Amino acid sequence: MTLAIDPTVHMWAVFGFVLVGMISFAVEKVSVEVTSLSVLVALLLWFQVFPYPGPEGDNLLDAVVLLRGFANPSLLAVLALLVIGQAMVQTGALTGLAGVFLRLSQRRRMTSILACFAAVLVTSAFLNNTPVVVMFIPIMQLLAGRLNWSASRLMMPLSFAAMLGGMTTMIGSSTNMLVSSALTDLGQPVLGLFDITLPGLVLAGVGALYVGLVLPRLLPHRAGLAGAFLSQGKQFVAEIDVTADSPLIGQSSVAGQFKSLPGVTVRLIQRRGQNILPPFDEVSVQSGDMLIVAATRQALTEALTRNAGYMLTQHLRKEAGTTEAQARRPAERVLAEVMIAPASRMIDQSVDAVGFQRRYGCAVLGIQRRGRMARQRLGEIRLEAGDVLLIVGGASNIDNLSNNPDLLLMAWSTRDLPRPQRAPHATGVFGATVLLAGTGALPISVAAIAGALAMLVFGCLNIRQASRALDRTIYVLVGAALAMGTALQVTGGAQSVAMFLVENIAGRDPLTNMAVLFAVVAIATNILSNNACAVLFTPIAVSMAADIGISPTTMAVTVILAANCAFATPIGYQTNLLVMGPGHYRFRDFLKGGAPLILVMWATFSLTAPLFFDL
Repeated sequence: MTLAIDPTVHMWAVFGFVLVGMISFAVEKVSVEVTSLSVLVALLLWFQVFPYPGPEGDNLLDAVVLLRGFANPSLLAVLALLVIGQAMVQTGALTGLAGVFLRLSQRRRMTSILACFAAVLVTSAFLNNTPVVVMFIPIMQLLAGRLNWSASRLMMPLSFAAMLGGMTTMIGSSTNMLVSSALTDLGQPVLGLFDITLPGLVLAGVGALYVGLVLPRLLPHRAGLAGAFLSQGKQFVAEIDVTADSPLIGQSSVAGQFKSLPGVTVRLIQRRGQNILPPFDEVSVQSGDMLIVAATRQALTEALTRNAGYMLTQHLRKEAGTTEAQARRPAERVLAEVMIAPASRMIDQSVDAVGFQRRYGCAVLGIQRRGRMARQRLGEIRLEAGDVLLIVGGASNIDNLSNNPDLLLMAWSTRDLPRPQRAPHATGVFGATVLLAGTGALPISVAAIAGALAMLVFGCLNIRQASRALDRTIYVLVGAALAMGTALQVTGGAQSVAMFLVENIAGRDPLTNMAVLFAVVAIATNILSNNACAVLFTPIAVSMAADIGISPTTMAVTVILAANCAFATPIGYQTNLLVMGPGHYRFRDFLKGGAPLILVMWATFSLTAPLFFDL
């Protein structure tokens, strides 16, 4: 059954749905997914019962139109870029670049972070913001881990820095080019590459101060459940065999550390039946030595990633029938932690006697025991209730441990080991994706989807890892947001609000009109897409310019700068969506961190506009 009603009723109904949705997003009494789907279903039911008729009598907002957002190329590009970013993390392809930023400052950790943000600002002025953020997300994750920072303090500033850089040149953002195109369609002169650079640099500079000095203090110190446990820095006892081709041979200790084992403390060297205790000032590592070490999980993971043979000890090779060459071949391995259960049959048995590799297909890399740090071979340590074992094995073998009554698998601790052997492949695919998208040879959605497929084909990550990289919250949120934006545009709600505010609030002097237009566009771009705002407000801006007697270019630049202020919601811009998952953000985090930045941008523009424009 369908009923015909006045178009104005449609417009106010959509306003109501959007308002309820935004309030629910902000207070987060229910999940983002539930709110998104609720608003979407409300729109579907409303326009199914009360169709919005077009010129030919067809329903302009039927289910096909409202659900079209779930196949939006920009949304699919974001999801594909998340897969590409996960492949870069999985292979450790950007570890070297992250090391460059880390080496910039060995005494003041903020220097490397600020240098990274500066690189993002400059790069995003000439490349599409999305691939720039994709490139720097894994770098920021590495920096956060190395500096013991929460990733939530860096991810939102990364997105904001890219947006600020994008407002400094005409090619910095697709929004900028859309406004220029709309301006040309209206018979106005085209905007040059650097026509927005001076005011854009001022806004970007002020915004960068906020992003670097204020924003991190407003953001929560939040990590996922796994990150909360894995960042505790607990020490595991492990052992390392020094094989004939090991890079450790000939190295001497410097202040208790060996160059090839950063972050690893050697507690004992066993050499031909003799135990060598620290300090090791005059001891060089020899082939055949066995090192008993203590290190955090992260340090042990990095050691194992660099050299798979480091920690596949002799008793494990014999037990598994694995040769040194086989140990070094690329393989899909998962790292996890298991605890010895209180009534486990393994209690009082040595690690060797249990035979983890033979029974379960997993190798024990280290053991962590509360209150004591053993100085003996890993295989000789007798297990006690509560011991935590760091193990490595195939994904299916690790999963099978969850049904073992003798062990408690800590599911949050499961992590795939990096695949450094695939780093060159990942780097090549990523570079090609950025090049094709940045030069416009391919649409960013096509380049991103092709790049994600190439990552799978070259073995940089597997299907399971790729599917985990896809964030369902982003998918549902964006699909519903695009439906809301479409409904606002088709029913005329967005344009009605814009015209009402501009006509009834703006004064007759040019500066007041520009300030009001900036505020309206900056607010709208956080609800609609920034590209939609560019198309919607450019004709309004040109009309205002004619009424108050100033250059249409001036008002068009105002629209460009304001449309780049999508800081207050994750749906405002693609880069916000990209960092939402890695930063573990909630909807209100963007309101808290982004709304003040919009005010800063508006105030800066209002104060400095007379310096750049002929008013």
